[in-house]
Amino acid sequence: MKLTSQSWTNGDRIPSRYAAGRLAADGSVTFSDNVNPHLAWSELPAGTRSLVLICHDFDVPSRGDDVNQADREVPADLPRVDFFHWVMIDLPPVPSEIAEGEYSRGFTARGKPGPQTLRGARHGLNDYTGWFAGDAERSGRYFGYDGPFPPFNDSLVHHYVFTLYALSVGRLPVEGDFTGHEVRQALAGHTLGAATFSGTYTLNRRLVG
Repeated sequence: MKLTSQSWTNGDRIPSRYAAGRLAADGSVTFSDNVNPHLAWSELPAGTRSLVLICHDFDVPSRGDDVNQADREVPADLPRVDFFHWVMIDLPPVPSEIAEGEYSRGFTARGKPGPQTLRGARHGLNDYTGWFAGDAERSGRYFGYDGPFPPFNDSLVHHYVFTLYALSVGRLPVEGDFTGHEVRQALAGHTLGAATFSGTYTLNRRLVG
């Protein structure tokens, strides 16, 4: 089972067009194009009836005390947690690719609609739902893809992993406004195989080089 992309080389820096945030010319941080990348899969296990796609960042600070503070960096030794950027289930195996921009073009304040989406698939909530929960202008339910927007002062370069799971069932047994954690739990007993594709991203000017 393989997962590939034409958007960047596996493991390389993610181009800013696929991110939710980017560095502006004046040194500030602003919203970016937020385009979902191209993804293609092959060599699926026999008996695959549906696919699950999850994109997560495993380098997110576990505490927000130092996040986006101009006078200091987030310490590298701070414990890190997962942040889900894309959760999609019940995706048909054919056609065997997702086109660039098919599911996201631009950042939508208060979130894109869901859970129903293209091809009969369902989108889960991504973790911008929690991130913007206290923001009067942007709070809402964020379904589908919203790309990287790491703290501009993080001392770590963040890693983003797209994982595609091949399932033996046509519909994953989760309902309502589900999350990435719920989908991971529901995968047990249904997964025939998995493949990953990854990239890195930072908004720390010291690390961009």
